[in-house]
Amino acid sequence: MQSNNKKIKVAQNSVFWSLFLTLMKGVVGIITGSLGILSEAVHSALDLGAALLTFFSVRISDKPADKKHPYGHSKIESISALVETALLFATSGWIIFEAIKRLFFEKVIIEITWYSFAIIIIAILVDISRSRALMKVAKETNSQALEADALHFSSDIWSSGAVLIGLICAYIKIPFADTVAALVVATIVLRAGYKLSKRTFDVLIDAAPEGLTEIATEEAKKVPGVLGIEKIRVRPGGTTSFIEISVEISRLISLQKAKEIGKNVEKQIKTKINGSDVTVHVVPVALDNETVIEHIQNLAHTYGTSVHDIEVHLVENKKYINFDLEVKADSTMTEAHEITTNLEELIKREFGSEIEINTHIEPLRSDVLKGEKVDKKEEEKTISEIIDISSNFKNISNPHNIEIRKVKEKIFISLHSYIDENMLLESAHEEASDLEYKIKEKIANVARVVVHLEPRE
Repeated sequence: MQSNNKKIKVAQNSVFWSLFLTLMKGVVGIITGSLGILSEAVHSALDLGAALLTFFSVRISDKPADKKHPYGHSKIESISALVETALLFATSGWIIFEAIKRLFFEKVIIEITWYSFAIIIIAILVDISRSRALMKVAKETNSQALEADALHFSSDIWSSGAVLIGLICAYIKIPFADTVAALVVATIVLRAGYKLSKRTFDVLIDAAPEGLTEIATEEAKKVPGVLGIEKIRVRPGGTTSFIEISVEISRLISLQKAKEIGKNVEKQIKTKINGSDVTVHVVPVALDNETVIEHIQNLAHTYGTSVHDIEVHLVENKKYINFDLEVKADSTMTEAHEITTNLEELIKREFGSEIEINTHIEPLRSDVLKGEKVDKKEEEKTISEIIDISSNFKNISNPHNIEIRKVKEKIFISLHSYIDENMLLESAHEEASDLEYKIKEKIANVARVVVHLEPRE
């Protein structure tokens, strides 16, 4: 809101000074008959129209986005600048027409007075002051309309200077000096109009601002987790630069981490490019060092299921893949087999049809099963049996935190045990699996045992 107030205030001041200069130049031009001053009066009148247009455009452009205008109203400033360009070209056309008439068809006597010089000097001082004020606020608020006005009025300084030189030459009786000065003004105005039209058309046809694509790309690459940039599109929208960027990330990372990387890319670009509206898309890609097991896990996830206990064997240049596939428990065998077949075909397309795949289907229960604790006597008896079984394992010791539950008449057991801290994970896993098997074998009606191993200090 504060930046919008700044824009409105500086645009308001520009309207006042344009009106002041138009009236003064018009009166002096008519009195003296100077084409240079009259051309400046017309120029200032058009400046007044442009300043009014800018004033109304900056009032409208900062309105928030709505359903009809999802990208906001900022392009109204570009339309304002486009109309201003048309006014500049119209000014130049009139000046050139009058200059040709005076050079070849009409002889006009110019009356040179002290106030002819005074009005031009005042105009130069006013234009210096307001062009600086407009450019300062334009940079602070990223306003295209104010920047166009600043460029416009900075060109007026040079055109007024040309008129001043023409008046001096006319005063010392150099022929056609005033008319030549008017043509110089027209040339300067045409140059300003060309610059404005180019900038305005670039915005209206969504041309990317120079260098902005490269800056956004470099900033995105700085974010940890970004592997590369797949696509980037930048388009201006008045005071806002809209940036859409697709960044490549590893397909093995979690959805939460992917979302975090996207947020970090957005933040990084916005920090570097003020007034930017950034949309980030994350594109999962395979890494060059992705393992076979990671590849299979990702294929299963893409298919909408999960696998575990993946084993890959290479025997006489033939690859064998074994894994457990989790399928919803309420699926029929026909449905489960179809899912298995489709996943196996997907894996073969990736690794080649000559591989051998063996799949063990496991029921995946998505609901929470209601259970209960076993009675005290049964619990004590089971704990005693577990401790006794564990004593036969030389690397596993001190079973503790033993939990025993009954779910649908089946026993579920979980416990913690200590193991040598220097033992390799694979060996430790084999010990735990062996203990789980022995407990299920010795204790009746046990459906599952989970042994959590902790390093013995």
